[in-house]
Amino acid sequence: MQGTKLDTRSLPTHPAIASLLPGGGLKQGAAYSVERSATLLMALLAGPSAAGSWCGVIGVPEFGVEAAARHGIDLDRLVLVPHPGDQWLGVTAAIADVLTVVVTRPPRQASDSSIARLAARLRQRGATLIVLGPWPQTEAMLSISHSSWSGIGNGHGHLAAREATVTVSTRTSARPRSARLWLPGPTGQVSRIDTHPLAWQGGGPVGVPALRQEVLAG
Repeated sequence: MQGTKLDTRSLPTHPAIASLLPGGGLKQGAAYSVERSATLLMALLAGPSAAGSWCGVIGVPEFGVEAAARHGIDLDRLVLVPHPGDQWLGVTAAIADVLTVVVTRPPRQASDSSIARLAARLRQRGATLIVLGPWPQTEAMLSISHSSWSGIGNGHGHLAAREATVTVSTRTSARPRSARLWLPGPTGQVSRIDTHPLAWQGGGPVGVPALRQEVLAG
């Protein structure tokens, strides 16, 4: 299988998601939007964080540091501003001046002029913005569909794994890209679900999904 070539102006992200993104990573100076998935958000952050980038999360008070650590996010390089208040846009712009990746969830729609000023600052500083929710002029929008949980047996136990279809829509391509992922899988890791048949020793079922582990080291 041919590997994904990472653009020189891109930041690495989780390998299970990278092939869905233009350039194989998160473009510096660009904005991305993520719909309703903390796990998908943390998977996006894990790559830059593991590579040494500082990340900031603004206006997301439920962002859990324990879950972030399990996804491979370096807590020593993570800045949290849970309640920026009415100044969320100014706080986001200020954080983008000093950090590499900035996550924000707008409490309301910003004006076109404010969005344009923030976009200019991102390009100038080379920072990457990830917005939880819709955002104009994004490099890509990531969404989840056909999600299902598993792990409860005979009415007991707890939800242990989630299969989901992740779809990435971009401004440059009329056709979205989709892939089946574990978000997370039985081991707690995000990984790609390979739908090619497995060859079992001694015979066995064919045509069942094979789990291809694509997790970040550490």
